[in-house]
Amino acid sequence: MTSPALLGPSAVGAEEFRAAMAALAAPVCVITCYDRDGGTRGLTASAVCALSLDPPLLLVAVDRRSSTHDALVAAPAFAVNLLGPGDEELARRCAGPAATRFAGVPTVPGPAPGLAVAALRLTCRNHGLRDGGDHTILMGEVVAADGDPGRAGGLVWHQRGFAHARPADRGPHT
Repeated sequence: MTSPALLGPSAVGAEEFRAAMAALAAPVCVITCYDRDGGTRGLTASAVCALSLDPPLLLVAVDRRSSTHDALVAAPAFAVNLLGPGDEELARRCAGPAATRFAGVPTVPGPAPGLAVAALRLTCRNHGLRDGGDHTILMGEVVAADGDPGRAGGLVWHQRGFAHARPADRGPHT
């Protein structure tokens, strides 16, 4: 086995890496929190994944250049709102100018604001931060799951555009 130290610096440039990662389908979620003034803040994220079952942890990678970065990493709680097919406009809106992201979007109050239109909302306690290069890795302990997991998700980012995922036929043996 080759030691990582023997591999040397990466020869993969940013554009080459971006193109390779476009082949990796990723969930589209809106991450929300309250800022220090009690306002709703958030952003659209596709770098979201499960981390641990015990305790139930997930992670979200947040671009350090995002205008929402500081509010999100400082918040004691945040919500992961899973989006599904038909939520593309909401995903675009929450990726747009911060000042208009949540105007007229109904929220569900709690430790972190959930989006009322999301089929599933995972409320998380901030469980810690890690350095992730030009991103901060925000870990959350899931303290509540509200909604219908069977209806949630399915909106993914793939090949630099929205796509819809659905379970493959599982056949007669499941």
